[in-house]
Amino acid sequence: MKNLKIVNAEFMTSAQKLDDSPSPDKAEIAFLGRSNVGKSSLLNSLTKRKSLAKSSSTPGKTQLINYFDVTFKDYAEEGSNYYARFVDLPGFGYAKVSKSLKKNWHQNLTDFLEQRPSLQIFVHLIDSRHSTLDIDKSVDEFLKHIKRGDQIIINAFTKIDKLKQTDIQKLKREYPDGIFISNLKNKGIDKLEKKISTYLFGE
Repeated sequence: MKNLKIVNAEFMTSAQKLDDSPSPDKAEIAFLGRSNVGKSSLLNSLTKRKSLAKSSSTPGKTQLINYFDVTFKDYAEEGSNYYARFVDLPGFGYAKVSKSLKKNWHQNLTDFLEQRPSLQIFVHLIDSRHSTLDIDKSVDEFLKHIKRGDQIIINAFTKIDKLKQTDIQKLKREYPDGIFISNLKNKGIDKLEKKISTYLFGE
């Protein structure tokens, strides 16, 4: 049985759109969510790199698609490494940009999500304090609509340390397949890592 852990992650490149993205030669995991949902913090926690993904104090500032090459090591079988790529997508919802830029930006994201052949997993980050926002429901519906048979969607609820225990239990009942994350208390990170590695590389 595999025991996979992320042992290395390196920034590869940034792209504005699908056309200038790197060659789709590795399985890719796209991370998407509203601005300020804690995406950068999650990526840094997952990869155990404090400043791999730069978080901005200005919500919606990151407008590029950022690629990170990630190495998983199998501790059950010495010497076995597996490779994938994390894709950090621009946050949606808050950006103070012109309407024309926002339109292009959304089109680029839509093209990427629909047409990128190497995309295997969508990790949709949702702020656990605001789990029923229309924008997240729309994104969820969109992902289900475009999802191919070889792709999965993971709903990851962030900032659960800010909820009461009763609210966390309620959320878990409503989303039995969800992963519940606190970067602050390092909760749910291992579970997300395992779900990603098991889907890509098997048990």
